[in-house]
Amino acid sequence: MKFVKGWHVLYVRSCYERKVKDLLEEISIESFLPQVKTIKQWSDRKKVILKPLFPSYVFVNINSFLEFHKALSVYGACAYIRFGEEYARVTEKEINDIKLIVGDNDISDIETNVKLPKVGEVKKITHGPLNGLNCEIIKVNNHNKIMVRIDSLRQNIVATIPSYVLSEPSLV
Repeated sequence: MKFVKGWHVLYVRSCYERKVKDLLEEISIESFLPQVKTIKQWSDRKKVILKPLFPSYVFVNINSFLEFHKALSVYGACAYIRFGEEYARVTEKEINDIKLIVGDNDISDIETNVKLPKVGEVKKITHGPLNGLNCEIIKVNNHNKIMVRIDSLRQNIVATIPSYVLSEPSLV
């Protein structure tokens, strides 16, 4: 894996997003934690609080290999998000778009959602040794554990694969 300058996604301990962001700023590493207002209901009152838009994620603008490792050494930082062998990267435009959305007072009820495939859906595998094969979803545990059946080889192959390697099958 090779290091590339720009915005990376740092996975942090649960509920440590603000602490990690503050620690990154203390060591002069640019970071971004998008937060949204939400109403927290207690038995006796309601309160507006800020919560992370992407729980356990802090965006970090890395300019050198040294900064890459310094950011990871901050207390509460766990790892950089990767897709296969590549580190997850976010463009400057995407960061600015997120800042625009969370900074606009007219936009409310902001949520994130990652739609997982449903059992019975047919998908196409887009990466790895099974690239190009259609498969049927037979079990969904979480984002990284999806069990599929591949019939095109005239054998049932059951494999557990990450959800990001699936796409809609082409109708050719």
